[in-house]
Amino acid sequence: MTATTTEAVPPEAAQQGHPRRWLILAVICVAQLTVYLDNTVLNVAIPSLSSELDADISDIQWMINAYALVLSGMLLTAGSAADRYGRKKMLAIGLALFGLGSLAAGLSQTASQLIAARAGMGIGGALLLTTTLAVVVQVFADAERMKAISIWGAVSALGFAVGPLVGGALLNHFWWGSIFLINLPVSLIGIVFVIKLVPESKNPLGERPDVIGAVLSMAGMGSIVFAIISGPEQGWTSARTLVAALVGVVAMVVFIVWERRVPYPMLDMGFFRNQRFVGAVTGALLLAFGMGGSLFLLTQHLQFVMGYGPLEAGLRMAPLALIIVVLNLSGVGPKLLAKLGSAGGVICGMGLMAVGLTGVALLGSSYSGLLVALLVLGVGIGLSLPSMAVAIMAAIPPEKAGMGSGVNSTLSEFGNGLGVAVLGAVLTSRLNVLLAGVGVATLPAVLAGGGSEAERERARDAIASGLETSQLVAAAAVLLGGVVASALLHRAERAATAAPAAATAPVAATAGTGARADETTKAAV
Repeated sequence: MTATTTEAVPPEAAQQGHPRRWLILAVICVAQLTVYLDNTVLNVAIPSLSSELDADISDIQWMINAYALVLSGMLLTAGSAADRYGRKKMLAIGLALFGLGSLAAGLSQTASQLIAARAGMGIGGALLLTTTLAVVVQVFADAERMKAISIWGAVSALGFAVGPLVGGALLNHFWWGSIFLINLPVSLIGIVFVIKLVPESKNPLGERPDVIGAVLSMAGMGSIVFAIISGPEQGWTSARTLVAALVGVVAMVVFIVWERRVPYPMLDMGFFRNQRFVGAVTGALLLAFGMGGSLFLLTQHLQFVMGYGPLEAGLRMAPLALIIVVLNLSGVGPKLLAKLGSAGGVICGMGLMAVGLTGVALLGSSYSGLLVALLVLGVGIGLSLPSMAVAIMAAIPPEKAGMGSGVNSTLSEFGNGLGVAVLGAVLTSRLNVLLAGVGVATLPAVLAGGGSEAERERARDAIASGLETSQLVAAAAVLLGGVVASALLHRAERAATAAPAAATAPVAATAGTGARADETTKAAV
């Protein structure tokens, strides 16, 4: 039995994919772009939020973190729900929740209301991120799936680059609430097109919901991400950080034990015995770690070392996203990946990323050198992201596509948060060494702390050195991820190729023996 759909599809059409697959992909990409825009657009509005809502530093941090915390905690549960109850249904619900949360955020009168609205948007965002990739896998056949996933992956890069630009343009003409209310028409139009175009698909086995697993995964991932968020602010050895980390680890250990025993697991732990899956998971985690942390540091580099404003920094980051979009929309990226295969695409992509990050570290003193490094980094990301997504989804049965998408999104969110925290800690540690005796709180505080121009210049040099070290750590992590993931994927591909050959070898030998016996019989006659 195959996944159910709302319309009958002829066998020849099923081999080619859904008849309206490219229109469906466009709808999905617009919905996903909205989610990624929301990840970056809020940073531009921080000054307005501080004055309009009388928000202090803690309020601002929670406006940003409430969304990330709920999103990361919900991803595995959202993917499992999509498989059980229908991906189309969950996609429409995700759009509705995201739209309602955006409306509440735009009309908020206090910081507490905005934080609560952002948390609600995180639930909708989790449903959107996990269902979009699952739907892409369902409506595209093998021949076009790589190209479709490449386009799907390019949307995140576009959202990252366009977010500050869109936010800056809106804030120049409207009040801060407009950055949320712009999501409403997108959500409404998206719901209409999802209902009209997207075929329903779900796990045909009708497995029971894993409620305990869902609670454990949300508690575990939420607590771990909370610890990562709290570490830089409260200190990595503070009671708040350590307790959250301990709760998260214990919850995830219990989750793993539970998933191994329950008859209908939310996350099938047997997948971790699959070399392809383990390789893709390892690479995706270190890819997100390096990319999320390094891009976060890059924005600091452009503003605090090179002296650009937020909007100017966003414009100078745009070539990174544009090269990813052009690479994938032109079809060059998918063609390269088809020739290289999963293992080749991963090592080439992550190798180029490592080169690009090294270039950011060593050539970042001028924008011309930085631009070259950004373009190399963009090509690496454009090859790596779809390769990882394809490898993860290929290791999971189609009926559990939501689970695979949930794993992919969870790794991305967790890796991004971990990258920002760890590379930020490397930066802080380096600053403490270079600026001995100077309290290091935030980068603006470091720059403002100098009493003379010479002291400020010393602070800028220290920040540049700290950012350089952090980017080199990111490059090493990405290269390590590429080597490990590529090796495991290559072994899995060799094993998959060898298995059919081994199965047919006895048959071929028997056939050869029979042929020789026939020839001997004929000669005797």
